[in-house]
Amino acid sequence: MARLFDRNMFIMLLAIMVGVILITFFVADIVNRSAIDELKSEHSTEIEKIESDNENFTSNFIKANINLDRAREDRAYGTYHFDLAFLWYQSVLSEKNITNFELYKSRGIDNCTNAMPKYNNSYNNFDLAKEDFSKIKSYTKNEKYLEILDIYVNLTTVGSKLTNLMYNATYYLKYLIENLIFDIENGTVIYQINVSLELGLFYEILEQIEDLETEYDNIQKALDEYEFFEEER
Repeated sequence: MARLFDRNMFIMLLAIMVGVILITFFVADIVNRSAIDELKSEHSTEIEKIESDNENFTSNFIKANINLDRAREDRAYGTYHFDLAFLWYQSVLSEKNITNFELYKSRGIDNCTNAMPKYNNSYNNFDLAKEDFSKIKSYTKNEKYLEILDIYVNLTTVGSKLTNLMYNATYYLKYLIENLIFDIENGTVIYQINVSLELGLFYEILEQIEDLETEYDNIQKALDEYEFFEEER
């Protein structure tokens, strides 16, 4: 009877031990799975953020460059018309024929009229591009990307200042041309009112434009050289 009891006790104890081991294994497995799921969740969030930042970086960079290209294009058209207007202005000042005077004056005013909205559009697009390039900086920690983005921000900042000045210069040029009259008695071109203030402001703005154009070109050159250097590497 004692033997039977010992045997039964042994079997029961063995069963209990096996049960404890199995329970411990299952508990440990559950804990491990829970920890793994938690890690997956954490990494999944990080991965999603990285993917979101990359997507935002790319989409905003494309958008910024589209606005920058538009700003450059409108600036080029504006400058084309401004240069023509200034040429007609210089020509009309020394004109001795009233018919030619009227023609040159009309062409000068028309080109000013065409230039001003182009400069206005360019100014707005430079500003939009500047906002986009600044925003992109929050989507990356890469120092090289941040450096080139800073160059883009500087370029668009100067670009908006430049086109704003060009708009103002065109406004004053148009004002000067509109106030020209042909003095039939003397056969000369004169201003019908005193435009000394406007004339002084016009040439003052032209000097500021020249300085900003130099700054803009230097930034563009730095940008081109930086991008070329990165490609070579």
